Amino acid sequence: MSPQNGFDGILAAVLDSMRSGAIQLDRRGRIVAANDWASVLLRQGDGLCDQGGFLHARAPAEDGELQALLARALPRYGGRGAGGSMLVGRGLDRPRLVLYVSPVGEGRAEFDAGRVAALVLVVEPGSRARIDPALVAATLELTPKESRVAVQLAEGMTVRDIARATGRTENTIRWHMKNIFAKQGIGRQFELVQLVQALAGLPSPRR
Repeated sequence: MSPQNGFDGILAAVLDSMRSGAIQLDRRGRIVAANDWASVLLRQGDGLCDQGGFLHARAPAEDGELQALLARALPRYGGRGAGGSMLVGRGLDRPRLVLYVSPVGEGRAEFDAGRVAALVLVVEPGSRARIDPALVAATLELTPKESRVAVQLAEGMTVRDIARATGRTENTIRWHMKNIFAKQGIGRQFELVQLVQALAGLPSPRR
């Protein structure tokens, strides 16, 4: 299986999943497709919205941060994109959404605007089944610290959130993430999130 076919399989799994919202963007940042949950969010303007075919956050300050994330993921002139994450507020005291923005298909033609060039994964903290860090450590062969970081990311926490909760620096958390990526042969945060979320609901390992 080629790397691109493997990625397409992950992408299809994300879009078919009702456990997360997924929004595909083309090279120009236009919305190409969204799964059912993400479509409802956009239609209702629940933290995110579709303005003329482009993805925006409802709050102006958050929209500025989102557009900066998208600009890094979709650089002009075919440069290599960079991923990132942020929080998006919602009304009615609802939990904030966590967005993971990831570039895809680096190296494709700049002017082939119809191709999917970025994926926005939307996670609602607290809406997922509880994931046992011991299960993640045993299944993915991670250290206890690495597995806790992986679980916290999958549960919707950002790198900054995890650093604050654990008393470690953001660089330390990113170092753990780098080790996890190397062990799993992946390179993007959303891939790790989907991998860990797939373990939710499985029985914990016997001690």
